[in-house]
Order: sequence, then structure tokens, then C-alpha cells
Amino acid sequence: MKDDSDRPASSFRHPGSSVAAKVARSFYFAFAGLAFLFRTQRNARIHACLGAVACGLALWLRVSRVEWAVLVFTIALVLILEGLNTSIELAIDLASPQIHPFAKAAKDLAAGMVLIGATASVAVGALILGPPLWHRIFG
Repeated sequence: MKDDSDRPASSFRHPGSSVAAKVARSFYFAFAGLAFLFRTQRNARIHACLGAVACGLALWLRVSRVEWAVLVFTIALVLILEGLNTSIELAIDLASPQIHPFAKAAKDLAAGMVLIGATASVAVGALILGPPLWHRIFG
């Protein structure tokens, strides 16, 4: 019988831990993170609602596939930035419960990145949705 004592512990398979189970578990934790984001972060809910409005307008205006791709990517980018900002804030609160200028700077920087992404998304939305909306309303 082969001796497995030289194998790293991480390489041992646990009974019932199939690849499908591991993938399902990964998805469970990812959805739990998204649920936490939307449950606790008002701005994430606002961004998601504005993204849904943009998608509704895009459907009504019948934008092209490329425009859809840009809109979806932009909406996803803002939500990703919001999630990263929340992650950074939580990690800083855990690592530095006391007030520290570097902790403040890191939080402010993360919030600033969300602001840049949100501002860019407004520009993208205006560039893609503005002209056909103008044409639809004012003919």
C-alpha cells in the first residue's frame, strides 16, 4: 500500500466533496456576498436600480448589441467597484478599529474610485441612450 504521508493536506479528497459540490459551495458564498452587499449598502441598491432603468431604456430604444455590451459592462463595473469599496472598508475596520490617517485615506480612495466609475457610467449612458432618446421624444 502506498504511503500518503508526504502528500500535502490540501491534496487529500474529503468524502462527498465532489467537484460539483465545491463549485456549488463557491457559488453559495458568492451569492451570500452579493446578498450582504445589497442588504447593507444603500449605494449598491441605488446603482442597481439605476442600472435597471438604463436597461429598460435600452430595451425601449432598441440599442445595438455593441451598445448593450458597453452598457452591461459599465453597470457591472460600477457594482464591482461598490463591492470592492465595501470589502476595503470592512477590512480596514477590522484591521484598524482605531482612527488612523492611513485608514481614512484608504477608505476615501476606495470611495473616490467608485465615484469615478459612477461618473463614467453616467457619461456612457448619456452617449449611448441620449441620442436615440432625444430622437424618440423630440422626433
